[in-house]
Amino acid sequence: MPTTKKTSTPKPKIISAAEQTKLRSARFAGAGKTQLNGFLDFIRTQGVVGLAVGLAIGGAVSVLVKSLIDNVIMPPIGLLLGSAEGIKSLGWTVGRTADGKDAVLHYGAFLNDAINFIVIALVIYLIIHFLRFDKLDKKKE
Repeated sequence: MPTTKKTSTPKPKIISAAEQTKLRSARFAGAGKTQLNGFLDFIRTQGVVGLAVGLAIGGAVSVLVKSLIDNVIMPPIGLLLGSAEGIKSLGWTVGRTADGKDAVLHYGAFLNDAINFIVIALVIYLIIHFLRFDKLDKKKE
């Protein structure tokens, strides 16, 4: 009688749930570290620190500068113009509406906002330049 060889199939390796979790967490930890390093590099190279500083200082300084303009700069201009409201009261009557009211183009409010913008931008530039906040960001290679 011929002898038949029994083919043996390799037994599957049984991994416990704890070992599976350890393998997965090691793989994810390596990926997480890579992602974190990439994120930190992105923050440094894309100027996110400078943007955050600019937003924080800009928000705080804009209130201060608006008060300076409204309470210190505009009253003398209003005195020269003969108006208690300052430059905001400047307007041009372009005609009358159907119900008899004047249609007024208030260009003084626009001029006031333009002056606010220019002074706020100048103050923020000076703060960032003199405190050397522009040197915080890593230069792009």
